[in-house]
Amino acid sequence: MLKDKMVLGLSLVVGLLLSGCMTAAQHQQSLHSAQERKMTVGIVQKEIRKGMVGSEVAEILGSPNIVTTDEQGREVWVYDKISTDVSYSRSSGSGVIGLLFGVVGGSGGIGGMPGASFDKSTGAESKTQRTLTVVIKFDKEMKVRDFAYHSSSF
Repeated sequence: MLKDKMVLGLSLVVGLLLSGCMTAAQHQQSLHSAQERKMTVGIVQKEIRKGMVGSEVAEILGSPNIVTTDEQGREVWVYDKISTDVSYSRSSGSGVIGLLFGVVGGSGGIGGMPGASFDKSTGAESKTQRTLTVVIKFDKEMKVRDFAYHSSSF
């Protein structure tokens, strides 16, 4: 009877410890924003060219944040992206230690056996902010006549 309670209690503790085990990388992959294509300076440099039509630019970079016109009535698209990455690492542990032998008062152990519990948590956090501004100027035929970009990270 005592052996069955010990096996049941140990199985419960192991199950609880393993149930919340997901790595930070697995959490990040499950985020919606991580599944979208990121706009980077490299994508702008590699794929945006003078003479491209507006629909090609929109296919590559998506919809612009701002659409305006210059003094001659030509369209100007502005992509203004701000990204804040927060990384944290946390480790915690808790458990219940059942006392199998000896007489100790209390009922905090496994299966009503006397015991003691513990809880410990430590961690660190880091934040990085990045900005990317892309300005694309079109001619009257809606072809790229010029583009510029600015990127920062802090």
